[in-house]
Amino acid sequence: MLLFREKVGADWLPKVLANLPAVLVDHAHLERKAATTALNLEKYRDLYSRVEELNAIAIEELQHFQLVLSLLKQRGIPFGQPYPSPWITGLMRSIRNGQRHQAIDHLICCAFIEGRSCEKFQFLASELKSLDPELAAFYGSLVESEGNHYATYLLMARSIDEGETEQRMDFYLDLDAELVGKPNPLAMLH
Repeated sequence: MLLFREKVGADWLPKVLANLPAVLVDHAHLERKAATTALNLEKYRDLYSRVEELNAIAIEELQHFQLVLSLLKQRGIPFGQPYPSPWITGLMRSIRNGQRHQAIDHLICCAFIEGRSCEKFQFLASELKSLDPELAAFYGSLVESEGNHYATYLLMARSIDEGETEQRMDFYLDLDAELVGKPNPLAMLH
């Protein structure tokens, strides 16, 4: 797993645990966006040979979206408005233009989002064991998938240009460290 240069802020977990309904709605939107992003990656020439892999990720993300929607319904939580994540927005704004560079940056951003999700789902699975065993099991069940998506996106970027990917990884590790340290008043996964 990727060794991020900055840990998740100490205020993140308590804020999330105190606002689980809002976090579940946010999670649903993230899964939906992850599915559409996997499909959007298919526009890059360098990924034409990976369309089946990207479709598989999109299908899995849609299944996760449906699982979260089912949890919302079961718990009587209305599916509501999405709120933009400052962390994700900051990552995505740094994507360069140009087919090859854009594809590499986009894949790295996706890898980071999946990597942070994997990390945070582990925290939630552990912390929720005594508070909400069903939700703890749910988050625990997603960890492997998020880790696999992280690795797949990173391998795709490296297959386009390994040297460029390594340089951009260094850039994105610094950017992630900067962004993850910024306060976010909203209770959200990222």
